[in-house]
Amino acid sequence: MIKTSASLLMAAALAVPTLAMSDTLELPSDATVDAQVIDVLTLTAQAPEQDDLVIHPVAGGDASHTLPEYCVVVGNARLDGDRIRLTTKALTCIETDGSESEIYSGEISAAAYGADGDFGIPACQDGECRLTPQQTFQLRLASDLAIEQQDNPAAEINAQRRQGEGAAAPTPAETPDPVGD
Repeated sequence: MIKTSASLLMAAALAVPTLAMSDTLELPSDATVDAQVIDVLTLTAQAPEQDDLVIHPVAGGDASHTLPEYCVVVGNARLDGDRIRLTTKALTCIETDGSESEIYSGEISAAAYGADGDFGIPACQDGECRLTPQQTFQLRLASDLAIEQQDNPAAEINAQRRQGEGAAAPTPAETPDPVGD
């Protein structure tokens, strides 16, 4: 059963357009990405908004595109009637390929849509609107996304270390015998 589920997930992941490692992270306008909040979001009439909400993309849904596995999106949430209106402003992603990694960080303009296709997420009941990390929603890009790859100091340090692995280790300096022969 686990093997079958893993095979289905792999097939689904391969069927969805994804981003290959390149100098630019790109998605077209109107692309959709499945996402979830990191922590429980609760909005009420007394607390109708939350800024700097942390969201992460997830794979395996009905979205048109995926973002790298290691990615966070920052956005704002506002109560609007019986819907949560969620918009995004920034993202940071790390794309990995073996020991290589690329970092992308920049602005993103996207909004959350419910399964009904309408703007905002219908997540309200008895005067409280709530999103949990288990609930998936779609972010739809308002404009093209094109973020240039950032410098990755850790990758540069690792490359230097790999070059040094083949060299002989330095010999420790001889130290006097503490007993004093």
